[in-house]
Amino acid sequence: MCNTLTYCDPGKAAKDIFNKGYGFGMVKIDLKTKSYSGMEFSTSGHAYTDTGKALGNLETKYKVCNYGLTFTQIWNTDNILGTEISLENKLAEGLKLTLDTIFVLNTGKKSGKLKASYKWDCFSVGSNVDTDFSGPTIYD
Repeated sequence: MCNTLTYCDPGKAAKDIFNKGYGFGMVKIDLKTKSYSGMEFSTSGHAYTDTGKALGNLETKYKVCNYGLTFTQIWNTDNILGTEISLENKLAEGLKLTLDTIFVLNTGKKSGKLKASYKWDCFSVGSNVDTDFSGPTIYD
């Protein structure tokens, strides 16, 4: 059996070298906790010392393992609320379906993506469909 990499995986390790722990001119904090019921909370923030600009986000994740569902909600300091609902390995082994939505609180703009990926032994395929009010766009 071979280990199939998707197109987004190969450069992640190299990118993490510069994104984790090397913040010159920046103060960064990451906090994570998990409740007894299994809900995960994480918050992160960073402030730039030269400009004084601060950014942060709050993430909540809840998994329903019996049904293969994961609910994730992210709220950041730019007043953008993101919600992701994913179903994994329930309809078929290796199939992951995800609905990813974004709501901008200041402007009322809404958008979303429907994602599907399938991994099996030495085979991997994925597809995204954008759902925006200007019309759908399909990416392969």
